[in-house]
Amino acid sequence: MSKREELCENEFHQAMGKNAHESRGPSSFWMQNPDLIFAELKLQKGDHFLDIGCGTGDYSLYAAKIVGNSGQVYALDVQDELATNLKEKAHNEGLNNIKAMVSDITHLLPVEDGSVNICFISTVLHSVDLEKHGALLFSEVRRVLKPDGRLVIIECKKDDLSHGPPLDMRISPEELENSVEKHGFWKMSQTDLGFNYMIQFGVKN
Repeated sequence: MSKREELCENEFHQAMGKNAHESRGPSSFWMQNPDLIFAELKLQKGDHFLDIGCGTGDYSLYAAKIVGNSGQVYALDVQDELATNLKEKAHNEGLNNIKAMVSDITHLLPVEDGSVNICFISTVLHSVDLEKHGALLFSEVRRVLKPDGRLVIIECKKDDLSHGPPLDMRISPEELENSVEKHGFWKMSQTDLGFNYMIQFGVKN
């Protein structure tokens, strides 16, 4: 997440009535109801959840409580400080199933082949050049997903709102579908989250 985007997102959190302690840095967690998101994801105990660009790790922490000790959460972020802070949060909450790692979304993912049930990418892709990096990114997502695994993406609606990322950085659902589906995925569902939207993709056989 760029400094420009982070400043816009922090402004958004303030407008939503969330203070700095709650957001603690780059996160879209408080932009919508996380219960709605995870109801749609239908995570199960024992599942493996990959959070790419995890930021403050709010989604990772939520997922870890669902998948339990028989499951695993991989939380990746390019910033070492965020990964370190997430490890501390997980320890404080008694969660031993989160593996927080420093990883750049434009490089190979440090996750084993065919090991992930859900790959989750929230409000990250609008800051990535998908024409340049999409082929490698989505190839890596396909590699780590199980045959029946899902890619789940949350992005900001392409509306001219006063808060959130600038309009020229946003990706419409149609643009996102075109970027993802050409790399071996198919659209399963789309959910309106209010300020954002969520699309679930399956892997084409």
